[in-house]
Amino acid sequence: MLPFALIDKYNVPIPRYTSYPTVPFWKDDLTDNEDWKLQIHKAIQAKKTEQGISLYIHLPFCEQLCTYCGCNKRITKNHSVETVYIDALLKEWSLYKAIFGDELVIRELHLGGGTPTFFSPENLVFLMTELLKGVKIHPEKEFSFEGHPNNTTKEHLQSLYNIGFRRVSFGVQDLNLKVQTAINRIQPFNKTKQVTDWAREIGYESVNFDLIYGLPFQTKETIKETIETVIQLEPNRIAFYSYAHVPWTKKSQRAYDENDLPKGKDKYELYELGKQLFTDAKYTDVGMDHFALENDGLLISKQNSLLHRNFMGYTTTNTEVLIGLGVSAISDVFFGFRQNYKTVEEYYNAINENTIPIYRGINVSDEDILYRKHILNIACKGKTDWKNEFELTSLMKNQLNDLQKDGLVEWSDSQLTVTNLGWSFLRNICAVFDKKMNDNKHQQTTTPKFSQAV
Repeated sequence: MLPFALIDKYNVPIPRYTSYPTVPFWKDDLTDNEDWKLQIHKAIQAKKTEQGISLYIHLPFCEQLCTYCGCNKRITKNHSVETVYIDALLKEWSLYKAIFGDELVIRELHLGGGTPTFFSPENLVFLMTELLKGVKIHPEKEFSFEGHPNNTTKEHLQSLYNIGFRRVSFGVQDLNLKVQTAINRIQPFNKTKQVTDWAREIGYESVNFDLIYGLPFQTKETIKETIETVIQLEPNRIAFYSYAHVPWTKKSQRAYDENDLPKGKDKYELYELGKQLFTDAKYTDVGMDHFALENDGLLISKQNSLLHRNFMGYTTTNTEVLIGLGVSAISDVFFGFRQNYKTVEEYYNAINENTIPIYRGINVSDEDILYRKHILNIACKGKTDWKNEFELTSLMKNQLNDLQKDGLVEWSDSQLTVTNLGWSFLRNICAVFDKKMNDNKHQQTTTPKFSQAV
């Protein structure tokens, strides 16, 4: 067990490093479509699309509010919104197709939300059929989607399988009724078992579960019961996320008392217990809260140094261009990031004006690209080497010496390796190479920017 003093020391607000520069350094009102097109053409000319692109589609609608959720969502029981939203997605996609032209090859595709299975199987089939029409598909494609066990039907699974989807992630979060009541997500285990059995019967190659530690009223006993129950279904990979308590941006998280949340040492003990239970069940720690069985593509990618990280989290396809469609979706074209409008109304208004619905982002510098490489190396490979690239600042040296003293890294000259203990603190280690954050540490703010590391 980690010394408690170490937990307190490193439990500070830290980015999750799905991008660099991180979102607080992006610029608002960055709506210029022409400049965004220039960044895309720059990526094409630099052959960043040669291995295909990733496509993320945000489907924001949910019938019910889960109070813990930090995702962008719209709560409604009115399913007539489906066709209107699909029309807007296809219009947005047509704008991107016109920019990419013949260079467009889809390597990875993910449906996220919200609740993608809020949409009917028929509407999802229509969306995907129209979206893929006339588009090249990479022979090593990976199509995946997020499903809610309470409303994912066998028809959902079969319909998407027929289109080429082979991986599905089910949000389980926690099985304890008191915890489920607090987060407004009543979800019996038999629902999770049913959709898992259906997916395996249909032929899905990877069934994944999302679990969360740090939710209100969770204890070591409830976490143990949840994990021991779900691993009986042998999910191929498990995302064991730290609950991000950010009530300053997600007001629904004010629905429960903060005193009901496990914090610091208590929260970290939940993670350590979960990690041990996964290890005992033959899962391997991939990094940043992800665990996988030995035959899962995520672990194989890590072992072959092919693991990648972007706004979809860890991925097995090391694409350098990610296009996000839909409200709040984020795009990454290597030389720049853009995010779509966060409200459905603003998103629709931009689409109706025949413009890509971006509203903020950043164009990255050569220095940003350099530091991003090392942050990704640490997050995906657990090591990096900066020989002949730059000199460490005195601040960076002090941070690395501190991390090494605490047993989280081993470093010398221009090389760094994450220790076994350090894998639990990847965010803190990545932060050493976050030059923008380090250069701005003197700037005080009254509003937190990131969730706690633990």
